[in-house]
Amino acid sequence: MRALLLALSLGCLTSAMGQLKAKVKCPDLYVDVLNGTVNEQKANYTQGEIKEKFPCFTSVVEEAPDAKCGGGVFFKDKDVYFYTKRHYIEIGPKFIGKFSIVLLGTKRGGLFKSLGNPKIKDDLWEAFDTQYGTLVLHYDVKGAAGKVKMIQMSTEGTDTLQLCE
Repeated sequence: MRALLLALSLGCLTSAMGQLKAKVKCPDLYVDVLNGTVNEQKANYTQGEIKEKFPCFTSVVEEAPDAKCGGGVFFKDKDVYFYTKRHYIEIGPKFIGKFSIVLLGTKRGGLFKSLGNPKIKDDLWEAFDTQYGTLVLHYDVKGAAGKVKMIQMSTEGTDTLQLCE
């Protein structure tokens, strides 16, 4: 009888412990704008490399021909998206982390000292040549100056860059 009671107790204890899982802690995010990295991860890194560095991703889209934007590793809770097939990192307006150069919310034209002149200009975005590839800044449409609302950093040049729409 004692043996049966002991076996049942151990079974319950084991199943109770099996349900406890620690939440994966994501490192604080740091975007180095001039090097085109997020915590030293570049836009042309593989999904495996990104998932190893950031085990707290919220979703993954595997590389497949029918994937709308190609594959990627996404951090929706931090508003950061690594598009691994297209080799760019997208950082949205709700980004949680720090920048080497504050970009989000900066007025259009206010980054000349840091970034120079854009290579390509549009009403809603500007693309800058960088040492790593291309930096694209998207602006809101409020007011004449507009402010940066989204950032895309790519290891591709402006001639080969393919952003997802």
